[in-house]
Amino acid sequence: MSLLTRYYLAARLALENVVEAEEGQDLAEYGLILALIAIVAIGALTLLGGRISSVLRSVALRL
Repeated sequence: MSLLTRYYLAARLALENVVEAEEGQDLAEYGLILALIAIVAIGALTLLGGRISSVLRSVALRL
């Protein structure tokens, strides 16, 4: 195997590893975004839960 072929194969392998590493990074980013959305939703429900409950009760009493 020539030296040029070895360099080519090493570069190709390195490029494939970089591409695979970026796919894992994307998955981690999606997980962080999902966690942030969940935290915001839980916080909003905690802060507004009493108000939402009272509005639903008043609507139920009118029916």
